[in-house]
Amino acid sequence: MSKQLELWSNEDRHDLIFPGGSRSRVNHAGQAIRDGNFTETDVYILDEWRAAHRPVLNTFQAILRMRTHGTDIAVAQRHKRKSTIIGKLQRYRDMQLSRMDDVAGCRLIFRTVEDLYSFRADFHKARFHHERRNEIDKYDYIKRPKSTGYRGIHDVYSYDVNSEVGRPFKGLLVEIQYRTLIQHAWATSVEVIGFITESQPKFQAGDRRYERAMALASEILARVYEQKKGPFPNKLDCDVVSEFLEAESEISLMQMLRGLNVANTEISANRNAILIFPKIGDLEVRTYRDATEALRALFVLERERPGTDIVLVRADTTEEVRLAFRNYFTDAQDFIQLIDRGCGKLAGTQPGDEATLNGEA
Repeated sequence: MSKQLELWSNEDRHDLIFPGGSRSRVNHAGQAIRDGNFTETDVYILDEWRAAHRPVLNTFQAILRMRTHGTDIAVAQRHKRKSTIIGKLQRYRDMQLSRMDDVAGCRLIFRTVEDLYSFRADFHKARFHHERRNEIDKYDYIKRPKSTGYRGIHDVYSYDVNSEVGRPFKGLLVEIQYRTLIQHAWATSVEVIGFITESQPKFQAGDRRYERAMALASEILARVYEQKKGPFPNKLDCDVVSEFLEAESEISLMQMLRGLNVANTEISANRNAILIFPKIGDLEVRTYRDATEALRALFVLERERPGTDIVLVRADTTEEVRLAFRNYFTDAQDFIQLIDRGCGKLAGTQPGDEATLNGEA
């Protein structure tokens, strides 16, 4: 932070306890980065702001791991990629960087929708000072799926701590994502499409045919495996299948996903992992025992490799990392199997067992 101190005026120094210098400094840096006229100081402020979320992430992942101990719920955490932060600032022109609520994120993945809602209801009763900032149904995209087909639930918590050392981080936000394995398989494939094509159906950008095909795929998965409706609740089953098959054939979506080579990189247990996904070549993984060292390495890599997708993640086991962040392993196998079976069931061409990812799909 010393380089920033040299550049900031004395009138700001009373507020230096705030990560990045002050809320106005963080917002100013975000605006400059959004507009493309940023300085080296703005980049340092952004990194300082992102780094400040590490203790928030550590606190929440510890709470979640304690509450999921002995269950089959997968837990993982991630710092939002710098490129994704910049993209979000550019998409939402009125957004202030200091109020971005998903810079830090924890993800929980459940076997069933019922398990998800049960855990979330219990978690809302947890006795801690961290405050949930959203109404219970505000980010419930299972009840109200997004038009893109995204399904899942988000909660946003404000970090609260009374210690002197933690005071700078009080009020920072963390997002908790709740998904089922079915919803996660779909979301992973959307991310993979974003990596291997010029389109971003997640952000409604690029070739809109990918977005429509994946929205119809979400409808199939919701109906067959979770007895729910997706973004096309009024369509007949046969129409959902026929429209999906027509949409995906135009872009050879399933053929493309079937042709992917799944990365088989191993990750050491109980480590912070930086996943590097180059435009050309294989996934690269670097692991670090110390979280601070990992965060420092992340910022260096982002500067050295602009335009490369790089993310810092943490989970207890290799299996949890591969499950929670399958997009970085170009792994769409679950999605392919689920869609193949789902189309058959909705079209009435095969027995309609209630197969899920419990080992059959």
